[in-house]
Amino acid sequence: MCELYVKADPILYESRSRSLRIRGVVTTLRLENQFWDILREIAEVDGMTTNQLITKLYEEVMDFRGEVVNFASFLRVSCTRYLAQKAGRQVPLRVVGAAG
Repeated sequence: MCELYVKADPILYESRSRSLRIRGVVTTLRLENQFWDILREIAEVDGMTTNQLITKLYEEVMDFRGEVVNFASFLRVSCTRYLAQKAGRQVPLRVVGAAG
């Protein structure tokens, strides 16, 4: 089992910073390349760019929670939740604020 993790291409866990504008403020996010790839996939599924997806996630979590203590961690967890849902190991997600 350890080979699955140990033999991962180092480029996947190398960090990369990207700057984007969220609510009129330029913000820099630093994530591992693997997470950038997953965010790109989620964005493509939703017909958005990665920056549009990140901005939408930020706005939605702020509207729902009122604050985000560690947005980079929130994005990582969002990626793992997406992968779990995609693999069928998680209850289907619903839109925040939707009835039912």
